[in-house]
Amino acid sequence: MVIWVIRALFATMIVIIVFLGGIADAVTGQSAATVVVGCLSVIGLGLTFDLLVRRRSLSALAGIFFGLLVGSVIGLGFNYIIEFLYRMHDVRSDSALYQSKDGIQLIIYVMCCYLAVVFIMRTKDDFRFIIPYVEFAKQMKGGAPLILDTSVIIDGRIADIAATGILDCPLVVPRFILQELQNIADSSDRLRRGRGRRGLDVLNKMQSNKDLDLSLEDAYLSDQQEAEPVDQKLVAFAKSRQGRIATNDYNLNKVASLRGVPVLNINDLANALKPTMLPGEEIKVRIVKPGDQPGQGVGYLEDGTMVVVEAARELLGREVAITVTSALQTSAGRMVFGRLSDDPGSSEASLARSSNDRASSRPPRPRPRN
Repeated sequence: MVIWVIRALFATMIVIIVFLGGIADAVTGQSAATVVVGCLSVIGLGLTFDLLVRRRSLSALAGIFFGLLVGSVIGLGFNYIIEFLYRMHDVRSDSALYQSKDGIQLIIYVMCCYLAVVFIMRTKDDFRFIIPYVEFAKQMKGGAPLILDTSVIIDGRIADIAATGILDCPLVVPRFILQELQNIADSSDRLRRGRGRRGLDVLNKMQSNKDLDLSLEDAYLSDQQEAEPVDQKLVAFAKSRQGRIATNDYNLNKVASLRGVPVLNINDLANALKPTMLPGEEIKVRIVKPGDQPGQGVGYLEDGTMVVVEAARELLGREVAITVTSALQTSAGRMVFGRLSDDPGSSEASLARSSNDRASSRPPRPRPRN
């Protein structure tokens, strides 16, 4: 919106200068159409350069201030050159060219200011290399902004995590992520539609929390980046904002890591918060299904951790006390391995031992004769 206001002011000032600065009077010998075409040509030249530069990532206030400063210096330099040329060619004061000098100098001054403003507003990253100690960046509370992916919004745990106050950084949702959520919520597939609506409900819940710094931002990307998939646009947006990505998507996690963008994986965070199971620790678990190996039983803790118990196949549906032997941490979650408690009086251990004894004492099945 700000850039369109600047464009309108630029065009208005050019028109005012042409008709009130003496240029229109200096070309009275020409037709009105010639004056209008010349005025539109100047405006079109500036706007064409503006529209060709697609990168827009600098804050408006800093861009306007620094652009006006640089444009004023350049414009004054060009005006001194024009003054020198007028004196060198000894232009008469009563000539039309001399009377239009002030208007020409003012147009060049406005043109330089305008082009400097739009150029700096769209080349923030490159401008840091020219002036290494001047960086136009948004002042942020806490660390780098955390940019939310579609998967982590639909998951919903990010709202509970942020509500605890552990995330001391602004949360950012790009507009194209919100658009993707709306497209999912409008899907004809019932499951996808439910997931999209859940994501929108999570965003509404987070926006209603006044303690959270959540914002929806437009992503100013190049035409090539706009044509890329959502994951690629999210990585490009994160690099331009120098932020981190919060996601549950394994592939996006890998792509962002390869491109140097920090990633917060909610699944990894949840696994890290699970209690550590040390070998020798005793826990209770309900055996719900047989394991892959003979004699194994499988149960789950309250946090969803899978527990594999040796010699517990015969104890399906029963809660047993086990001793942890080892734990395995993977990207898919945590697995705990254990065996039945060594307590001689344990009925579960006695039942498992008797089942194993019956299985071991059972005579082998005779082999059929050919």
